[in-house]
Amino acid sequence: MATPVTSKTENPKVTSPAHWLAARKEFLLKEKEFTRLRDELSRQRRELPWERVEKKYLFDGPNGKETLADLFEGRSQLIAYHFMFGPDWAEGCHGCSFVADHFDGSIPHLNARDVTLVVVSRAPLAQIEVFKKRMGWNFKWVSSYGSDFNYDYQVACTREEQANGEMNYNYGTQQFPSDEASGTSAYYKDATGDIFHTYSTYARGLELLIGAYSFLDMAPKGRDEDGLPQPMAWLRHHDQYENSQAVYVKKSH
Repeated sequence: MATPVTSKTENPKVTSPAHWLAARKEFLLKEKEFTRLRDELSRQRRELPWERVEKKYLFDGPNGKETLADLFEGRSQLIAYHFMFGPDWAEGCHGCSFVADHFDGSIPHLNARDVTLVVVSRAPLAQIEVFKKRMGWNFKWVSSYGSDFNYDYQVACTREEQANGEMNYNYGTQQFPSDEASGTSAYYKDATGDIFHTYSTYARGLELLIGAYSFLDMAPKGRDEDGLPQPMAWLRHHDQYENSQAVYVKKSH
């Protein structure tokens, strides 16, 4: 590979076009390997066993009470995003809102592939509707208030469980800073109406839903989250940034 051409005044990463192209082609081989591995992982995900959903869940939605079967809206596949918004919260989670900002444009395409997307929170529907209007979202968002749904899918815990560090989240027992957690669950409904839980993912498994992170990963500075007290400390609801800039300033070193 050619030796980088630099000077005392320029960025040490700056090089000749020929060296830039050679380095890019070398890295492309790794990207292609990652793509093939991702495709294989997706194939194996589809081969995971299913579990039958036996419990009858009831949700409050824009059209009144709805069952889990109703949420499919005539399609055979359902993806539920578990949005962190507790009954006593004034607004929804910043991180979940970051994810939800990507939903509306995807819905027509998901519907075309026999998939329905619904967002579920424990907050009462009236609270959800106020926040949803503020954010300018149009996707379907229902309340599981009074239901076991969030507890059964490991995205809520009691105050006692939280205090004792007993929350079952991301397939392990751990301490969690909130009584609400985020996640995504997938379901299938067959021709007889039986419903099956096929997959759930949590924590960093949700990053696949965040297109903005994919853009940042291609940007010269990347996510630029090193030195923050936590990865998303810069994040705000999209109506709370100042002059389109993140308001969080990293700690000095």
